[in-house]
Amino acid sequence: MSAKSSLWRTAIFGLALAGLGFAGMPGTAAAQSCERGALDERFCDADGDLVADAPSDSGQWIDPSTLIFAYTPVEDPAVYKTAWADFLTHMETTTGKKVQFFPVQSNAAQIEAMRSGRLHVAGFNTGSNPLAVNCAGFVPFTIMAGLDGSFGYEMEIISYPGSGIEKVEDIKGRTLAFTSPTSNSGFKAPSALLKAEFDMIPDRDFKTTFSGKHDNSILGVANKDYDAASIANSVKARMIKRDVVKEGQLKVIYKSQTFPTTGYGHVSNLKPELAKKVRESFSSFQWVKPDGTKTSLKIEFEKNGEGQFIPITYKEHWAVIRTIDSANNVSYACK
Repeated sequence: MSAKSSLWRTAIFGLALAGLGFAGMPGTAAAQSCERGALDERFCDADGDLVADAPSDSGQWIDPSTLIFAYTPVEDPAVYKTAWADFLTHMETTTGKKVQFFPVQSNAAQIEAMRSGRLHVAGFNTGSNPLAVNCAGFVPFTIMAGLDGSFGYEMEIISYPGSGIEKVEDIKGRTLAFTSPTSNSGFKAPSALLKAEFDMIPDRDFKTTFSGKHDNSILGVANKDYDAASIANSVKARMIKRDVVKEGQLKVIYKSQTFPTTGYGHVSNLKPELAKKVRESFSSFQWVKPDGTKTSLKIEFEKNGEGQFIPITYKEHWAVIRTIDSANNVSYACK
């Protein structure tokens, strides 16, 4: 890795972490003497599963009257407030708590909200999962999957017909749009793969810009504002099915291996009995109503073939993402 590339990545991730504005999580003890691996010093990991344990002191547990839920900010938050409506009603019934949807505008804001105690249950995108786990005490336990148990998505580098970009090497000297520094498919994976497979480094071989979200990048390419962009193809599939963009406006010039998609979980200091009910709300959710009609969640997410929640572990299913982060010299330190 060149010195310039190293400095570039260090600067980008430094800005990302600084932007989180991390404050201490209410009700969580200061540094403890315990096994924690890469976790922030406020957390312990006695069982070695790489996620924060529930505090041993019950005085540090939280039992909010209203659970706050947020979905990863990959697209228009208003669309997903509607999509999650039936599920959140089910969570209210299962937990006995009021549940409020919290629309977040960035990955950084979502992580900061959980770290500061303002977010209790969430779906964090692939790339921000490790930061949420290590800095905010996020405990992911489930993921959306198809009825056959398959899950995941691929990172694609896309361009538009007539751009003159037919293969990855054609991006040299052009502009490639990333989404945000914490996104796996929108930044981390393409940064690592472009260097490893094509010896192409941002700002040395091609220009870069950050769009903020996958839908911004996809629309930017479709409207010819960006020469190319790295995106999650699951987002692209949903946008095509909603007629936000047409398939003919885009062309794929690179497709990666399959990565885990959004991981769902709760904050580690949630009262254990409540945390158990939160888990049950995912495992017991019926995607089709008793009268045979589709729930709002199924209507939206069957667009990329998903129809159930299946159990996962951060240690196993995010191993490839931690490897990519390591290749990018990403630190999970919160300061």
